[in-house]
Amino acid sequence: SGTVTSFSDFTGGEIDAMPVELNSFQVTQSKNDILLNWSTSTEQNNYGFEIERSTILTSLNYGIWEKIGFVQGSGNSNSPKKYSFTDNTLTKSGKYAYRLKQIDNDGSFEYSKIVEVDFVMLDKFTLEQNYPNPFNPTTVISYQIPVNSNVSLKLYDVLGNEVATLVNEYKEAGRYKVELNVGQMSLSSGIYFYKLQAGEFTEIKKMILSK
Repeated sequence: SGTVTSFSDFTGGEIDAMPVELNSFQVTQSKNDILLNWSTSTEQNNYGFEIERSTILTSLNYGIWEKIGFVQGSGNSNSPKKYSFTDNTLTKSGKYAYRLKQIDNDGSFEYSKIVEVDFVMLDKFTLEQNYPNPFNPTTVISYQIPVNSNVSLKLYDVLGNEVATLVNEYKEAGRYKVELNVGQMSLSSGIYFYKLQAGEFTEIKKMILSK
């Protein structure tokens, strides 16, 4: 390969050839899809990118890599280029790894670094136990909604009196975290309840404030 720097994720070609330099490669979850975004600084004879995915078996071991898509390259370019791909084929929660197989016009190829993601399938409504519990003065409440919904999350005392409204708005499908800080609230130690309503879904959990 030609000149290689510590910033070159892809290298290849003949002496003095311009390598395909990967600037960034990121994966994020959006609802039940995984979004892949990457960019290059320069390209020469870049036919394109095969996207490969594998399950993560252990911290040092991956399963079989499979091709899940292809994105056409820009051929020859000395200006930044941006690319994206959406993986909408996952059917269950788990840890997954992704890599790019950059292919030249002559068939030679190089692999990018591996990027991992912890995928959570949004297939049901979930209200999780607050953490920490017992708490003082802050705790975090997490919940998940699989469809866009009007969401209400409220705090009640043991007598059923509403103490605070934590969420009251329209939310898109996804996972959310809400921090409850009672430092500025005149609440006594004891048991409280938090209630999530989203569409027709309702769930109540108990928390303990310990001062």
